[in-house]
Amino acid sequence: MTQTEQPLAQILALLAEETALGASQVANTVVLLDGGATVPFIARYRKERTGELDEVQIRTIEERLAYHRALEERRQTILATIDEQGRLTGELRARIDACRQKTDLEDLYLPYKPKRRTKATLARERGLEPLAEIIAAQQRTGTVEAVAATFVGADVPDADAALEGAGHILAEGLSEAAAVRARVRQVTARKGQLTSKVVPKQAQAVSKFELYYDHQEPLRAVPSHRLLAMLRGEVEGFLRLNIAAPAEEILRFLEVRLVTGPSIFAELLKGVAADAYKRLLAPAIETELRQEAKTRADQGAIAVFAENLKNLLLAAPAGGVRVLGVDPGLRTGSKLAAVDGTGRFLAHATVYPHTGANQVPRAKQDLLGLIRAHQQEMVAIGNGTASREMERFIRGTLAEAGLGLPIVIVSEAGASVYSASDIARGEFPDLDLTVRGAISIARRLQDPLAELVKLDAKSIGVGQYQHDVNQAALKNALDATVESCVNHVGVDLNTASWALLAYVSGIGEKLAKAIVSHRDAHGGFASRRELLKVPRLGAKAFEQAAGFLRIRSGKDPLDNTAVHPENYTLVQTMARDLGTTVAALASDPARVARIDLARYVTDSVGLPTLRDIAEELSKPGRDPREQFQAVVFRDDVRELGDLKEGMILQGTVTNVAAFGAFVDLGVHQDGLVHISQLADRYVKDPGEVVRIGQVVRVKVLSVDAARKRIGLSIKAV
Repeated sequence: MTQTEQPLAQILALLAEETALGASQVANTVVLLDGGATVPFIARYRKERTGELDEVQIRTIEERLAYHRALEERRQTILATIDEQGRLTGELRARIDACRQKTDLEDLYLPYKPKRRTKATLARERGLEPLAEIIAAQQRTGTVEAVAATFVGADVPDADAALEGAGHILAEGLSEAAAVRARVRQVTARKGQLTSKVVPKQAQAVSKFELYYDHQEPLRAVPSHRLLAMLRGEVEGFLRLNIAAPAEEILRFLEVRLVTGPSIFAELLKGVAADAYKRLLAPAIETELRQEAKTRADQGAIAVFAENLKNLLLAAPAGGVRVLGVDPGLRTGSKLAAVDGTGRFLAHATVYPHTGANQVPRAKQDLLGLIRAHQQEMVAIGNGTASREMERFIRGTLAEAGLGLPIVIVSEAGASVYSASDIARGEFPDLDLTVRGAISIARRLQDPLAELVKLDAKSIGVGQYQHDVNQAALKNALDATVESCVNHVGVDLNTASWALLAYVSGIGEKLAKAIVSHRDAHGGFASRRELLKVPRLGAKAFEQAAGFLRIRSGKDPLDNTAVHPENYTLVQTMARDLGTTVAALASDPARVARIDLARYVTDSVGLPTLRDIAEELSKPGRDPREQFQAVVFRDDVRELGDLKEGMILQGTVTNVAAFGAFVDLGVHQDGLVHISQLADRYVKDPGEVVRIGQVVRVKVLSVDAARKRIGLSIKAV
């Protein structure tokens, strides 16, 4: 076994142990990932190879594989560095090879790590290392002063200076001992208290951090959202955070470690232990544990953000209806944009129904003109300023005209970001930003996924503390979420924007733009195979992408399913065996049910894939998202002041956090359903009960107009 193969074999064994998955499942997944396969592709089309692992399990393998490979690379760097110093013993190599965590590895490396000049460094330069060795030997006879006096010289003025310098050497050695650091870290993590105090000059200030002006709780139990809130308070200058460790217990451990028996140096060594802890160990361990706690909090917040984003992206689409998008405004007017069933922009207008009675007739005329001229079937109104006023105006105008178009309030979070983006400028170079926003609002109603992928996910506003968490980790998680959602739903190859195509397995931005350019130049694709005519789109990209792309009215009905082209021949065989055609089979669930799947099992195609094929043939072109349902706001509740305790209202969940869910009631201020008010049972994770986009009935528990806070309950309804 080569040196490269040996670490990989060890990593695979570790991954199997960490994930509790089979060795072959892990090994095959790693081979696929290393071969360039994407997570959605592996989860959907390589179930036999992985033992039907889902995307979560595959991403876990991917993340842990990256961790252990980085650990191995660091290990080799450390071994080479220590070896160059001539200090690498067989025992040390074995201990380094046995490390499975970066923290343990860095602890072992610390004594050999090049460092800036320290008090211990200066003491060694003054020749005091032999004195430190004598003290460590802990002789029982003589006096401390007499021993130290022999080291007095030009660089050491007296015995006290000699003892102090030797103590610095011993303190550094103690603080760098891997076993010592591990024990202090463990005790502090298990028993330490996170304390938060107000900065003195802010003691009388009213702020959102008042809950933490004098707060303490076990470090190991601090919830993600609370830690991130306190850290933000520290950054903004309101709070000071510290970890209060069980210092007495730690000092007893350090003293026992240093003082091994009766000695003339016993008291000196106790002082060394105290110095090592206060000056070196405590600050270092607190820094490490704060970073670990921050990392855990980041992971918790990112997980909530990703789950919220997933639910938002997979929200039910209204589908291919013709929609009038409305970006509401007061003084500056409301922008109207008409789109057809595919989202193609048709026309726009600006109306001013709220700037004076004389403007109302013209506004009604323009509104009805757009609706009638372009046969609009629904109205989507952004939920920003003047949304309820605009809803009332449009509803009244439609009623006067005898038109019964459904009116839906749509979240416009991030619409302004899209309007000013390069994607929007590329789509509508000649339109004003506000008109682009109205178009986006209309398209969000038609297909939230297709429109929201054009935005930086952070701008959608479905998480908390997104600017406080690790930005690289957040981007990776959100990109993975978008990728997963896009490939779960599938993408219409002939209508999708390049921004949507870019998230399809194996494509990316450059190929997505090449696909759109080819489509613009040569017309729509008649089959998936025609993708291979796109410049620079090779066999590998086609393999990864084809199954996730749909051609709605193509020559082959399988092109409108998730059946991968590699299995088209197999489906043709199934149809032939049933005495029918693929087209007839794909439109007749009863015939599909007659297929004896076991008959078609081969070495490369097993029952998992065959069951997927049968499911696709039963429902070709099916959208896996739920049916569209619009929330209906009460007409007499438009502002915060209209709310009364005890009201039962309908609303839409706009955000889910660790402590509860926020609900839009149509009053320009979301209400909070605290986690304790979500259900008539204990709820650990709000995401188990509600999700973004869900329509819920709530009871108003409290209204604080001054603080703009609304307390709601779902369980009380």
